[in-house]
Amino acid sequence: MPAKSCSVALRLGLTLLVTFLAGGLVLAFFLISAPTSARAGVATSPADSIAIRSSNGVTTYVYLPLVSRFDPCAPIPGESYDVLSVPPPPTDRPAEVHADLNLSMRGYELTSAYLGLVNGGGTDPKAPQLPGLFADDRTPTFSNVYRVHDWDWDCNCRGGLIASPEVTLAGFEVSPGETIHVPASGYDIGGYEVLVLYASAERITLKYTREDNVVYGYTIHVENVCVEPSLLTLYQSWNDAGRGSLPALQAGQAFGRARDSEIQVAIRDTGTFMDPRIRGDWWQGR
Repeated sequence: MPAKSCSVALRLGLTLLVTFLAGGLVLAFFLISAPTSARAGVATSPADSIAIRSSNGVTTYVYLPLVSRFDPCAPIPGESYDVLSVPPPPTDRPAEVHADLNLSMRGYELTSAYLGLVNGGGTDPKAPQLPGLFADDRTPTFSNVYRVHDWDWDCNCRGGLIASPEVTLAGFEVSPGETIHVPASGYDIGGYEVLVLYASAERITLKYTREDNVVYGYTIHVENVCVEPSLLTLYQSWNDAGRGSLPALQAGQAFGRARDSEIQVAIRDTGTFMDPRIRGDWWQGR
């Protein structure tokens, strides 16, 4: 064969060989990178197919939790509320800006005192019992304790933190959406336990006597609670009408739900903020 023809044949053969090798590499890459189900298709028998699926592919299932947001301001089934006439005079300023009725006017700050019940008290066997805040009548876990600010009535402005007692507001551990109830006492106001002296979307003030002030008897402030919608509407309507009557609640009656994992509670006697941890006063027998 002439030298020229041999050279042409050699170049043609090398071209074909390179093309063949390149095609083989492409096929191999495809088989390696293809999904398991596609690679399983090259098996020569059902057994081979099963082996390929089992050795090269793992089916993974991801289970996501069902997320549902409970509305703490949802109505409380079965609850209804009454009103009770209030002897004059009404409070001397709008309840919303009254530092004895709306605790947010005063404000409060965290403190580092003991988280739990402390001994003492016991002077009034009829005092409100704070386990009644909860449907299961429990002694709650104290999650935080606070000091409430004093109020300067001359300037009508916030003062310093109340110095004594060392705790004037307690944070109780709760479940979000848990119903919160009226603590029972040994007192009675015309067939009811308490008057609602103030209510908003986030707090409520309950009074164990019939006057429209905190001067006499016991008062309880509850913070971070969503007041039951119909009770809030009832309070707002009578407040706007001049406070001649106000909502009245029975002992144990649910008045709202916890907004999150803590409610804050203060208790007062004749206007003075008391220590809500005192066993002999508010947790008798605990």
